Amino acid sequence: MQRVAERAPVLHSDVLDRLGRDIAHGACPPGSVVTLSVLAEEHGVSRTVVREAVRVLESLGMVESRRRVGVRVRPVQDWSVLDPQLVSWRLTGPERDAQLHRLTEIRLAIEPTAARLAARHAPEVGQRLLELAATLRRLGEDGRGVDEEYLQADVAFHTLLIEASGNDMLAALQDIIAAVLVGRTHLRLTPANPAPASLDHHEAVARAVAAGDEDQAEHYARAVVMEVWHELREVSVTPPLAQA
Repeated sequence: MQRVAERAPVLHSDVLDRLGRDIAHGACPPGSVVTLSVLAEEHGVSRTVVREAVRVLESLGMVESRRRVGVRVRPVQDWSVLDPQLVSWRLTGPERDAQLHRLTEIRLAIEPTAARLAARHAPEVGQRLLELAATLRRLGEDGRGVDEEYLQADVAFHTLLIEASGNDMLAALQDIIAAVLVGRTHLRLTPANPAPASLDHHEAVARAVAAGDEDQAEHYARAVVMEVWHELREVSVTPPLAQA
């Protein structure tokens, strides 16, 4: 019994991931209907495990359950498209290029404002931002821009910047920014040798926040995201999923 209890969360997570990806990738288009028994048979698990996965998908607005009908996939406009889990599923699908562009547009709307507010409300985080920027430079100049250590430092830099804004609504979006950074790295769109300007801009953001310079913090935070913006404009198709 203990072994079954330990396995259940793993099964639930695995089934949830597979179902979520199938829907996010369009394999189960909006309007399609399937029963719990069919899903259980397809995935080789109990209906209880499937039911738990479906509940999570319902909370994301991706499906709805109807008695005597089954589980129906809802239109994309009903989905919680800013949920990090859904973001990650869509980044591995056939529309990942469009998804990356949309997410970068969100970053462009969020991060410059967050940097301005961080400079106003929390200049004390500037020192930590400087340390993270220094890590990015060290790793980047060593050609390690695709390493996990670089990714973690980059995620820490940008999430700290948003947290330091003092705006709880902006802070609620920090996981989205992290999902974008992780997605770019896993799709091999992050260069092993980051552009020197990008490293410079990260350091400039940190210095501006530490100095309480709102204008410069906003300016350089925008410059950081614009580097990504221009990179993506030059990419017509991301690498195949098997290579990502």
